[in-house]
Amino acid sequence: MSGGISYRERTVEANGIRIYYREMGAGEPLLLIMGLGANVDWWDPVFLRRLADRYHVVAFDNRGAGRSEKPPGPYSINQMAEDAAALMDRLGWSSAHVLGMSMGGMIAQELTLLHPERVRKLVLVVTTCGGREQVLASPEVYKVLYMPKEGISPEVIARSTLYLLFPKDYMEAHPEKMERVVQDLLQAPISPEHFTYQLTAILNWSDFSRLGEIDKETLIITGSEDILIPPENSRILAREIPQSRLVEFPGGGHGLITQFPEEAANEVASFIG
Repeated sequence: MSGGISYRERTVEANGIRIYYREMGAGEPLLLIMGLGANVDWWDPVFLRRLADRYHVVAFDNRGAGRSEKPPGPYSINQMAEDAAALMDRLGWSSAHVLGMSMGGMIAQELTLLHPERVRKLVLVVTTCGGREQVLASPEVYKVLYMPKEGISPEVIARSTLYLLFPKDYMEAHPEKMERVVQDLLQAPISPEHFTYQLTAILNWSDFSRLGEIDKETLIITGSEDILIPPENSRILAREIPQSRLVEFPGGGHGLITQFPEEAANEVASFIG
């Protein structure tokens, strides 16, 4: 979360663990939920700034990641959704708009299903319903995702991860932005052990059979070139969630919020109102 954004940071006890969060802006509450292995530093600063101009934005680190507590596993998506609900309690928010990206989108779906009264509008970015109905990435992608991380430097891991997030031609055309992304990935990196806890939570989760129960207005955002969670997964969500609308960014990878920060923020703001 570089880029000179003014934010307030705090760590609170919620759902039995210490959760680190940053808040910025004013207006209607908007909770941002990050993805696998990620933390608040991964949010694009332009994207955040645009949202903070209109909303009271809170972004936090999931259990095991960043500056939040790192209890022993196993973890579950259900558990992390309860973390988010407990954080909202500590913030004094009875409800909020919720935006989840990747694994954060799974957590956001589960939060909506478990506590529908807590969610105003739902935004799902580059995510999936999980389970047998999802469209999987290629074996090459999983090889990188599952590569042994013990004894490998965080920088090597970060650089090897980049191609999972951005199309090759975009990376080649924006070397300075890629270097900034690497530096953001190196802020409070997740340990191999806790990465595995989060990854296992993803593998053990599915809500396909419950998608029709999501009764919130839902914006679904994906990129046409996402190789980590292919865009077909967002199309499945759009078909199954009753009040949903799909926006697909041509040329967008899994890191489309970083590729198109202003455009993505404008889509979110237009949707939330």
